[in-house]
Amino acid sequence: MVSTKLIWNQKMEFSAQSGQHGVVLDSKAPLGDGKGITPKESLLMGVAGCTAMDVAALMRKYKQEMKLFEVSAEADVLAGKHPQVFSEIKLVFRVEGNIEKEKLLEAIRLSQTQYCGVSAMISKAVPITYKVFVNGGAVGEGKSHFDF
Repeated sequence: MVSTKLIWNQKMEFSAQSGQHGVVLDSKAPLGDGKGITPKESLLMGVAGCTAMDVAALMRKYKQEMKLFEVSAEADVLAGKHPQVFSEIKLVFRVEGNIEKEKLLEAIRLSQTQYCGVSAMISKAVPITYKVFVNGGAVGEGKSHFDF
């Protein structure tokens, strides 16, 4: 089971707690004071974090030595409509090191088709695409797809 609890602090600020870990959620002005991340930002963090952990674990299993590993996520929002929802999530994987690009592409493909539970849930509502860069050069791209 996964659980979390939110406690209202004031205005639009909430303390979110899951086990021993916490984060502050807030809205941008004028509703909030911007003292924390927004719920949409936390969703993007969840997608990026889930796939990053998958890929890091697989690269370790493949005995690939990454010197730098970064996953960034951005989402387009359907403007002018309510609720304001994501229309697409774009992930960018940047890796530096002496690695085999085929191993990295395989790790990302496995994460985005079999392992990442957050991407699996979100991709049912919003398309997720990704681009992959190794040592500054583009080496591949793809789209999340889960069969279940």
